Amino acid sequence: MSKVNNIIETELLSKKKGAVGAIIVAAGKGNRMGLGYNKLLANLQGRPVIEWTIRKFVLSELIDVLVLVVNPEDKNAMEGICKPYTDKIIFILENGGDRRQDSVYNGLNAMPEEVDIVLIHDGARPFVDRKTIKNSIKYAREAGAACAGLPAKDTIKIVDRKNAVLSTPDRISIWHAQTPQSFRKDIIKEAYESAREKGIFGTDDSELAESAGFKVLMFEGNSWNIKLTTAEDLLLGEYYMGLSKTVY
Repeated sequence: MSKVNNIIETELLSKKKGAVGAIIVAAGKGNRMGLGYNKLLANLQGRPVIEWTIRKFVLSELIDVLVLVVNPEDKNAMEGICKPYTDKIIFILENGGDRRQDSVYNGLNAMPEEVDIVLIHDGARPFVDRKTIKNSIKYAREAGAACAGLPAKDTIKIVDRKNAVLSTPDRISIWHAQTPQSFRKDIIKEAYESAREKGIFGTDDSELAESAGFKVLMFEGNSWNIKLTTAEDLLLGEYYMGLSKTVY
């Protein structure tokens, strides 16, 4: 673990009650984008993808500590990306693990004890907006666990391994999950410890909270909050950035 900020700023955090932390997961390889390097370092309108994501959290002025979970081989590049913002927020860089779940676990363990609310966000979602960040904090405080998402617009089909339709669930009960997913820190740490003990692997953080017996509140996010996964997504990201009237 490396702290980008100095110890004085960390001491200031200890005097604040109800601090908010964010974990941005940036340790993936991004193989599906086919770049040959971490997709989060790809250029998007003059900045690396991950910088746009970081800026949204830093400039929201809603976050006290940002833990960036990275590949060790990317750490120098990530430190350079964080440097212009270290006067605005406490940064902690932490090494990722073999899976996203391991990376988030490392990030949770790196989070200062003064933090009460933790937001977990995919580094490849650079279009998250301040309203979604604010609502993530609000609903985590109220419900203990919350997940940004969008109600399904399309009819959903459940199929078997041969793609034969098994059922058509009521669309009103189907949501597409996004990030941030936000939690009281004690809840998400308990969920992750429980998952490790039981050998549970989830596709997102809310699933681990659910498996540990916690109720998760869904709330409406933003349709622009897409995840850049493929080369086509990066082109879509360029288009969205060009449309955006508020470029941080």
